[in-house]
Amino acid sequence: MSITNTIKTLNFFTTLDEVQVELLAAISTIDSYEKDYILSYEKTQSEKLLFLVDGQAKSYKIDKHENEIFLFFINQNNMLSEISNINKNQQSFFSNIAFIENSIVLSIDYKSFKNNFLNKNILNMEFANEIIARANKLESLINREFIFDAVAKVSMMIGSDLNMFNKLKRHNISLMLHIQPSTLSRVLNRLKKDNIIDIIQGKVSILDKNNLETIYKEW
Repeated sequence: MSITNTIKTLNFFTTLDEVQVELLAAISTIDSYEKDYILSYEKTQSEKLLFLVDGQAKSYKIDKHENEIFLFFINQNNMLSEISNINKNQQSFFSNIAFIENSIVLSIDYKSFKNNFLNKNILNMEFANEIIARANKLESLINREFIFDAVAKVSMMIGSDLNMFNKLKRHNISLMLHIQPSTLSRVLNRLKKDNIIDIIQGKVSILDKNNLETIYKEW
């Protein structure tokens, strides 16, 4: 797929006309990355604005004991860059970002993007919405880590990304949510007993989405 057509597949750029899309394509490249490739490390600088065209990535940090602290997933058709300051020509990454699937990334020269778009009030609203969306993710992270109990943690992960929940091994889910594997099993059995989810051959399906969301949205 050409860079022009790739740009047109991303929701962020749907308001651009043909001339603007061509201008954006001229300052962009498309790169492919293999699973487990680390795109960025915490506090590194980037002169590129990055979008995940296809695949999936995760955001995480490393604690002082070299343990991985999972933050959140980044799905395709979303920005990979972490906006820290729109006035600079570089962006600092808040976390490490690694691909958990083979992925395709649109890379845009950020300085040129600012000059040709943001400084002309083009895509400013989309840019602001990305910042708000990232803030909402961090709010969910705070709830998950410091407020929610195990039932709410598991319910939120199932409700927000069921496909990923079913892709991951139960052990990895436990590590991400910072709960014991036995606790995860008890929570899943409780949700199934309450007819909120079903589990067939290890795969979870949602039977009652409203009650599932109530568990973590009413905290």
